[in-house]
Amino acid sequence: MQNTPHDTINSPGLRREPFALKKTIKFTGVGLGALLFAFVCPKVTLFYMLCGLYDVGRNYPLDGFVLEQYFLGNGVLTWLLAPFNIMLDLLALPNVNKGVYRLNDLPAPYREEVERLIEGARRENLVAQLEQRTRELDRTLIFFKWYGENIDTFVNAPTFHQRWKYIQTIGVSVFNKKVSTSKHFGPIRPTLRMLYNLDDIDNDSAYIVVGNTTHYWKDSKLFIFDDTLMHQSFNESDKIRYCLFVDILRPSPLPALLRPFVKMVHFFFQSANYVFYKKWKVIK
Repeated sequence: MQNTPHDTINSPGLRREPFALKKTIKFTGVGLGALLFAFVCPKVTLFYMLCGLYDVGRNYPLDGFVLEQYFLGNGVLTWLLAPFNIMLDLLALPNVNKGVYRLNDLPAPYREEVERLIEGARRENLVAQLEQRTRELDRTLIFFKWYGENIDTFVNAPTFHQRWKYIQTIGVSVFNKKVSTSKHFGPIRPTLRMLYNLDDIDNDSAYIVVGNTTHYWKDSKLFIFDDTLMHQSFNESDKIRYCLFVDILRPSPLPALLRPFVKMVHFFFQSANYVFYKKWKVIK
């Protein structure tokens, strides 16, 4: 799947040369740093390489672009956290990480919370509340709950501030017309990413790609996946797309084992939203 024009450099001449030079300098720096670290700490380097190869190998199809992005591009943090992610996979057993999930793949208590959240989102009339603030922006994120902590916003949505047992993050992502993301990885997986399209889509112009799975929002408003896999969202339509943006605790025989990692994500990443969402306008 090719990136959309929104994510590629289409201008000729001088604009391409600085971009290529910047990319070359970045990759050279990362490569030299990795070689130096391998020389100083060979055993740690071997451990991280093995963890990274296992982790990136879950992506399908696995090609040179995926490997480059994982080890040298926007997946480097995912690589650095690979040992923790593999441990989370083990803690979730016998619930094997499916990568892409259907609602019926989740245990009944999880499904009940998801259905209750969706019903509440319908009642909140979110599109009408968000339209005025977001229609001039390319990509917007608004959070109501961030890894268990309520966030005060200009939107009145008391449903989202309820106490949830499995749902950890609640937000809304807004894609303007003809706007898409680049291919990217999430960093850590104590949770699964759940997206629910709030508006009606009646054609193939809005969709998400995770590995070799392409999900069209016209077919189903709900999509659940492991966001540490490479993924990309597209809105090639002439309509603004509003999507519920949720993190839900991974199914596990002992969910309490995963909760400390959710707290860790909240503690370490709460001031790093600008890194993960630097191409988004995060509003309150």
